[in-house]
Amino acid sequence: MTSPMFEKIALVGIGLIGSSLARVIRREGLARHVAISTRSAATLKRAEELGLGDSYTTDARVAVRDADLIIVSVPVGSSGAVAQEIAPALKPGAILTDVGSTKASVIAQMQPHVPDGVHFIPGHPLAGTEKSGPDAGFADLFDNRWCIFTPVPGTDAGALERLSEFWRRCGANIDTMDPQHHDMTLAIVSHLPHIIAYNIVGTADDLESVTKTEVIKYSASGFRDFTRLAASDPTMWRDVCLHNKDAILEMLARFSEDLAFLQRAIRWGDGDKLFDLFTRTRAVRRSIIEAGQDIDVPDFGRQAVEHPKGS
Repeated sequence: MTSPMFEKIALVGIGLIGSSLARVIRREGLARHVAISTRSAATLKRAEELGLGDSYTTDARVAVRDADLIIVSVPVGSSGAVAQEIAPALKPGAILTDVGSTKASVIAQMQPHVPDGVHFIPGHPLAGTEKSGPDAGFADLFDNRWCIFTPVPGTDAGALERLSEFWRRCGANIDTMDPQHHDMTLAIVSHLPHIIAYNIVGTADDLESVTKTEVIKYSASGFRDFTRLAASDPTMWRDVCLHNKDAILEMLARFSEDLAFLQRAIRWGDGDKLFDLFTRTRAVRRSIIEAGQDIDVPDFGRQAVEHPKGS
């Protein structure tokens, strides 16, 4: 058996990402000791019942003490407060990273608190489901998914490679990006789809001419796929909207312009424009499948791929 990459890894936050990391760290033997911290005593108790770590505490400073790798998995709006709390307990040479979906804001919040000698490397694994909490995690979550780093100036190359190798052993592919470019990219591939889904489901919920019974009964006609995104963690997505505001507003503006174009095509019966748009978008779906980011089976693969219990 290969030796662990780290003596001690501290997971601050034990929701979907944190609990998935705990499972894959144990499966791959990536640490001798996994310390788990979360503010909620009930969530911490559940993590202990699931056997996700080796030590458990509601005090993040205790969890990170002597840790070689610290992974902060909290809603992005809490990043600065967590960094401020744990900073005095971080040891020199430790790697501090996060999994937040917005990077410029996280860097602005966390970097001022990072002590000299600690390697702060912002990160974002592009993996997730609509589920949340410690029960939602599974060890295969990161398989063939991308983990994007947005290194700050002066980042130690050795620390970056060590963190990259950790994520590779968790199953992920690695890329690096400028923080602002990351935030703009994620605004279109993740944040905007979620906002649209929340809006569509909210519109359906407000309808008076169609009953909620009918909305649920006939949901397989397309509505159902929006409800999956719209079931995502409200705290997390509230913080994403507030902390990637500029990029999201830019993408919403572009979307609104394109929606007006589509509206006009429907109003004037312009079948050629509609057919051209639908053909181009179908090609995007094929490209995603060819890139290995989804599988080409009916129902978007969700019924075909089940995650084993306790994995």
